[in-house]
Amino acid sequence: MLKVAVLVSGRGSNLQALIDVCAKDDFPAEIVTVISNVPDVFALERAAKAGIATSVVNHKNYPDRQSFETELQVAIGDSGAELVCLAGFMRILTDGFVNQWRDRLVNIHPSLLPSFKGVHVHEQALEAGVKVSGCTVHFVVPDLDSGPIIAQETVPVLQDDDADALAARILEAEHRCYPEALRLIAEGRVVVTGNKTVIQTALA
Repeated sequence: MLKVAVLVSGRGSNLQALIDVCAKDDFPAEIVTVISNVPDVFALERAAKAGIATSVVNHKNYPDRQSFETELQVAIGDSGAELVCLAGFMRILTDGFVNQWRDRLVNIHPSLLPSFKGVHVHEQALEAGVKVSGCTVHFVVPDLDSGPIIAQETVPVLQDDDADALAARILEAEHRCYPEALRLIAEGRVVVTGNKTVIQTALA
């Protein structure tokens, strides 16, 4: 069983999707800890309800990012986690942290990368007039939203969409895509070659 730490900052809907899939008997990963940088968020309640250990490393209690991340590393290390999943974690991590978890740090982004990086992605998509958007699960690298892509799911952009409507539809796709990407990683089927991944076929 692959041991996973999930970092959160908010309500945790993607966390819930991961909790639900990890609860299945045949799933090859388990969430060993959920860590939030914000106290009292709903994501922590979701984890506690599922019997998962939680902790808070409040970034406001630290004078700089390095000291915050040092404590974050301790919390992750104490859990024995082998993989870190970002699920609505609203802090930019330093290059040092990212490189320490190279190819073991995963994020989900609400667009079809490499299109529409950063924030306000749904507004970007609507402004560009694309007919298809979606979500991307990728390994995190120091360059924002640029790591090797593990999985993607497409979502149609409808003519009457606003940013909220598109975001809601993409969020549903995220709840399918993130668990599937985690399964692929836990089964050892994701191989990173340069800035790409190769998904190996399932073993017979």
